[in-house]
This record gives sequence, structure tokens and C-alpha cells, in this order.
Amino acid sequence: MDPECSQLLPALCAALADPRRPVVDDTCLEKLLDWFKTVTEAGSSLLLLQDSPCLVELLFQVLKPQDLSPGVLSFSLRLAGTLAAQEDCFQYLQQGELLPGLFGEAGPLGGAAWTAPTVRSGWIRGLRSLAQHPSALHFLADCGALDTVFSLQGDPSLFVASAAGQLLGHVLGLSMRDQAEGHRSPQACDWPACAQRIVSHIEESLRSSATPQVTQALNVLTTTFGYCHSPRTHVLWAQLSPHVACLLEKDPVPAAHSLVDLLLSVARSPALSSDCDLWEMLAQTLGRLSPAQAGPLALGVLKLQDCPQTLRGQAFDVLLQPLACVWKAAAQDPGSPAAGLLAGPEGDAAVVDALLSSRAACVGLLCQTLAHLELLQPLPQRPSPWPQAPLLGAAVTVLRFCNGSAIPASDVGGRLCAILAGCVRVQRAALDFLGTLSAGTGPPELVPQVFAVLLDHLESPDSSPTVLKKAFQATLRWLLSSPKPPGGCDLDPHTQLFLRELLPVLQKRLCSPCWEVRDSGLEFLAQVARRWAGQAGFRRALLASEVPELTEQLLRDPESYVRASAVTAVGQLSSWGLHATPAGPGLPEGPQKSLLLDLLHVLSTDSEGFPRRAVMQVFTEWLRDGHAEVAEDTERFVARVLQVASRDLDWEVRAQGLELALVFLAQTLGQPGSHCPYAVAPAEEIPPGRLAQALRAFCRVQLFEFAFRALFDCDRPVAQKSCDLLLFLRDKAAPYDSSQEAGGSPDVASVEAALQRWRAGEQGQPLGPLEPEAAVAVLRSLDLEGLRGTLAESSDHMEKSPRSLLQDVLATVSVLGDNEADCY
Repeated sequence: MDPECSQLLPALCAALADPRRPVVDDTCLEKLLDWFKTVTEAGSSLLLLQDSPCLVELLFQVLKPQDLSPGVLSFSLRLAGTLAAQEDCFQYLQQGELLPGLFGEAGPLGGAAWTAPTVRSGWIRGLRSLAQHPSALHFLADCGALDTVFSLQGDPSLFVASAAGQLLGHVLGLSMRDQAEGHRSPQACDWPACAQRIVSHIEESLRSSATPQVTQALNVLTTTFGYCHSPRTHVLWAQLSPHVACLLEKDPVPAAHSLVDLLLSVARSPALSSDCDLWEMLAQTLGRLSPAQAGPLALGVLKLQDCPQTLRGQAFDVLLQPLACVWKAAAQDPGSPAAGLLAGPEGDAAVVDALLSSRAACVGLLCQTLAHLELLQPLPQRPSPWPQAPLLGAAVTVLRFCNGSAIPASDVGGRLCAILAGCVRVQRAALDFLGTLSAGTGPPELVPQVFAVLLDHLESPDSSPTVLKKAFQATLRWLLSSPKPPGGCDLDPHTQLFLRELLPVLQKRLCSPCWEVRDSGLEFLAQVARRWAGQAGFRRALLASEVPELTEQLLRDPESYVRASAVTAVGQLSSWGLHATPAGPGLPEGPQKSLLLDLLHVLSTDSEGFPRRAVMQVFTEWLRDGHAEVAEDTERFVARVLQVASRDLDWEVRAQGLELALVFLAQTLGQPGSHCPYAVAPAEEIPPGRLAQALRAFCRVQLFEFAFRALFDCDRPVAQKSCDLLLFLRDKAAPYDSSQEAGGSPDVASVEAALQRWRAGEQGQPLGPLEPEAAVAVLRSLDLEGLRGTLAESSDHMEKSPRSLLQDVLATVSVLGDNEADCY
């Protein structure tokens, strides 16, 4: 601890112990605890107490009958636990009977402050910090704290109840770990007294008929097996597993969710992964739980690395049952590839009952099933072979039930039609899952069915904006995964046909009165154009539609998100020459209007930041890719863009301007592959003639002025990006000899004066004409490395210092004068 903090600590402790000066801001106390934890982790807690006896005095003050605030009392309990986490400091505090007074029956337990949840939470968390060594385990058994912890498991405050369970699980795990390190005999009777009491309490709770008590016991065990992987956990599980197994004999199974968490935690434990009885219990549990409860357990089993194949098969069947029931409820074509889904379960009656019991139950079960299968699909542990075709057929069937196009094959199907009609939650889950299935390889005959159901949802007037967005996303994934025809010169026939049918639908959606729909359509168009704008079939279909013209019209949309998406889509189409044709049908084409001017107008006049950021990103891509309008006069383009971007109030626009400047810099230097200042590559020396020409070009487009001004930007990311750019440029300009170019020393006084004004915040002053010699001289004179180091520091690194923190706490209790507080 530094001397300044040591000097402030006595006043701080005295202020905290004075009930007449309450702490107004409890967040300062939280920060103070974090600081004490950092100090004790870096050194000895005992030395800290010996050097700062005021801390012990503060803890003794807590024992006196006075009206300390709950926040200060909680802070003191947690501080005591933090200090006593080191065993020598624990023994030091024990000598004065301080710890029993704080955490025993004589402490806050019997006082009026105990009614405050903050105090109960501080007591629990203090014990949690303290319980790090064998002496603490004996203390817990002797001071009578365990009975209080047991009762706090049912505390009305969920935070307190959860902390109590976490403490018991931690203590039990610590007991087994320490015993395993000191003894070879795996006998339960060797456990510390506190561990034996906790185990007895868990056994009693598991035998209870009250579900809350069962839940508490299961949660404690889940914490223990997740925290401790000692071989002794095998002994603990052997003792408690019969009680857990008895829960499966009850109907319904109590605390099913907590039971699933426990069994998966045990199954992931290395000490128990070879326990055959455990696998049998998991199999039995899968059969006893309801379909909604068994789903998470089945997914967890399938994620396990070491699991018997029979159990994996049973778990996968559990996941598939809801989809199999839905598939069977709809009329299917004979010989459909999806019939393989029925090779597993034959439509379990319990699943049918769960699906038909209520709309909420049906929707919840299907959404859960689809989400679990979506999570499982990309995992290496997924079942093999993966039933791609049956799952595709089932997902399509679910979506048909939702949009009303499914034909019921039974009474179950009729009821599902009524339940699922227009259900947005199920549509979203099914579309997400259908999109995930695009990564697999399925039978080609099912692909038209997938495209058909996607097109139905995109066309339907009943589809909500969220469903349309999901449908566009799934459609894009299936289009991106479509196979390339032999030769790879164009789209395959299925994709071409689908795109021709899709473009009129997209055209309609771009005219939607709902801005979210217009935005989703534009995002989809930009992604599709990025992939297929060079394919002749796509180009013909797109140019034959009104989509390009509508897209340009949406640059003037009243919603800023839509304007931003329109900018991105128009930029992508323009990169491939897919402009809207101004001429009418049967008329000769008129002169092509300049999209560059339209986007410059957006950059200059749009009141929202999103469209302007999108314009800067499009311009950067155009410059990088050599867009036709940019290539006509690159310097003029860059100069105009940087001039507008330098005046923008949005820091992201200015930062993107620096990205564009970096691309122009690299291209002009003839090193387009070196535009990243972080690239690790050997420096290539640039010929002197090319370097001189490049520097003159940078001056003409005012790149130096833009970068120097950004160096002192009030937004740190802009200044950092400018610093990186100038460091890169200084490295490339190292061989430049300004004396040979100018015939003498350049006059940099005016430039440095302008930089001083900018540093002082006078950003309105222009730099004026700049010669390469002066620019390079100023560039070399700047301490860019030092500036980069300063910018890398947190903006509040001074205010977050320990001294500042102590002053803040003192300020909240009115110890310092009004002007002395270092608040932040």
C-alpha cells in the first residue's frame, strides 16, 4: 500500500465506524472491497493489519451496540472475510475473538440489522471469502454458523438464498479437496465435521416431501460437483445417489430442473465419468421426466465426451420425438425422404399429450426442441449419421402448420393446425433451425420444398416483420449453400428459378409500410448481390425488375436504419454496374446519373449517423476495389470525402475517413497489400521518385491535414487510428530527403502553430496549403510513440487510483471539503 493511502486509511475507518456520518454511496464501498482484495492478493493480510491497526479497530467497532448503516455493516463483514482468507491472518483475528463476534451467534445474527438483506448477504459473502483453508472449516463447525446458513437457503431474498447454497457447495468441495490431499483412505467418516453436517443436511432435504428443500439440496450438490473434481467426489456420490434415485420414483419428479443440472454436473466430473450406475440413472431419468423437462437433459447427454452409445441413442430419440409427432400429424408424400425420422420413437403418447395439452405447452416444447437441435447440429459430438433429410422434412412441416398450408392426416394434425396457425415464436425457431440445416448435405429433391416454404413465408401478408427477417436470413443461408453447376459459370437451375420467383417478392417487400421489413429486404439484397452480382442469370433477373430503382429511392426513406441499409445495397449493386436505368421502356437509355453525387449528398446532409457511416464504408470499398466513378479522378474523390468527413460530428464517420485515407495511402505508395499498420511483414523500400510523387498527392488531397487534425480529436478511437496511420506513413517516408527536394530547410513554424491550436481545442482553424517537405518534417518531429502510449491509457486512469477511491469514500461521509473530493 502506498504511503498516501496509508495516511488516508485511519480517517476512513473512523468515518465508517461513526453512525452519525452515514455513507451515501454504497458503490464506493464495493470499489473499496475490490481494492482490499487486490491488496491482500498481492501481499500478506497479516502485515496489512499490523501496519494499519485502524482496520482491526473498525471491525471491533462493528461489535459494539450502535446504529451502523446496513451498508457499512455488510462491508465490514465482507472485509473481515477477505482478510481472514489467509490462514495466518485468520489466526491473528481469532486471538481477539473477533471472528466469532462477527460471524457467531453473538454477532449481527441477533441484532435488528439482521432484517436487512444487505447484512445477511454480507455475512454469507464474508464467510465465503473466509472459507479457504482447514482452520476456517473448523471455525464453521464450532461457531454455529452452519445452522444459520441452512436456514438462509430459504431466505426471501433470492440473492441471499443463492449465496447460502453457493457457500455450502464451496465448503463441501473444499473439505473433500483438502482431505484428498492429506489422506489416501476414501472414507466419509474422515471428512471434517462441517462437511459431515452438510452431507447430513443434504440427505435430510432429499428425503423431504417439500420441493423447495429438495431443490436447495440439489443445487448445493451441483455447485460441489462443478467446483471440486477430487477423487473423493466418488465417495460423496456413492453416499447420496440412492437418495437422488428415490426422487425418480415420485410422480411427478420433484425439482426436475435442478435434478437435470445435478446429473449433468456429475456426468461431467472426471472422477465419475466411468460410473456405470450413473449412466443407468441418466437413462432412467430420461424416461421419467416429461418431454419438456427431458429435452435439456438429452441435449446435455449428447454434448458429453464420454457417454455410452445406447444412452446417446436414447437421448437423441427424446429430442426427435416432438418433431416426429408433428411430422406424422401431416399428410406426406409416399416415399418421402423425411420418413426416416420415424425410425426411432413411434410417436410417444406422452409427447402427443404434451403437444396438445395447451397452446403454451405446445409452443414451448417445439421451440425448445428446435433450439436444442440447432445447437447440436454444428457440434462434433452430434449423432452420426445425422438425419439431415428427416430433419429437413420435419422443419418444413412445422412451418407449413404455422402458415396453414399443412394438410392434417389425423385429429392430432387438426388440433396442431389450430394451435400453430400464425405462431410467431415457432416460426422464428423453425426458420432458425432450417437455416442451420443449410450447412448439411441433404437429398436434392427436398431443396425445392425448402425454397417453396421459404417463399411462402416471404410472400404471406400474415408474416410478421420478425418472421420475414428470419425468412430472409434462412433464404440467404440456403442460397449461399446451393451447389455450383458443372463449370461454375452461373447459378444452378433450382437457384435461378427461385431467384426469379423471389425478386418480385423482394420488390413488394421494399415497398412495405413497415420499416423493419424494408430494412430486412435491403440487407438481404446487399448480401445476395455480394455473392451473385457477377453471375449472368442473376444480373438479367435483377435488371428486369424494379429492385435497383426502388433501392435508390430508399436512400430518401424517412427511417435512418433503412437509409443506411439502402446505402450499403446501392453501393454493392453499383460496384457491379447494376444501376437503375433512367430510361423508360422502349426508349433509348438516358445519361447515367452519378450515384457518387447522391452518396456525397447523404454524407453531407443526412441528420442521422447510421447512413453517413454506411456511405463512408461504401466509399472505402469503392476505393479499394477500383470503382469506375472513383477511378475517373481518385484524388478529387478522396479530397471531397475527407473534406466532408473532417466536419462530421460522428466519431465513427471520422474514424472511417481515416480508414479510407489509409487505403489511398497504400495504393498511392504502390503497396496495396500494406494498408494495415499492424501487418507483420518486411518493409519494402519505395523508390524516391514514387515516394515524392505520393507525398505531393497526399498534400493535394489534404490527407496530412485530415490526419493531423484527427490526432487531437476529442474522441480517443479517432486519435488512436490517426496515430497508427501517421506512424505507418512516417515509416514509409523514412527515406525521403526533404533538403534535396526543397533546396533547404522547410518552414514548419506555421504548421506547428496550427497543431498547437488544434491541441488546445481550436479545431476550426484550417492548416492552409502544405508542402511535402513541411509535412514530413512535422511528422518526424511529433512524438507519436508517446502519444500512442498516452492514448492507450484509460481516460479515467487517474480517477481510478486507490488514493482517489479513498478520497471519494471520505467525501461521501463529509470528511473532506466540497472542493477536495476527487469524484468521477
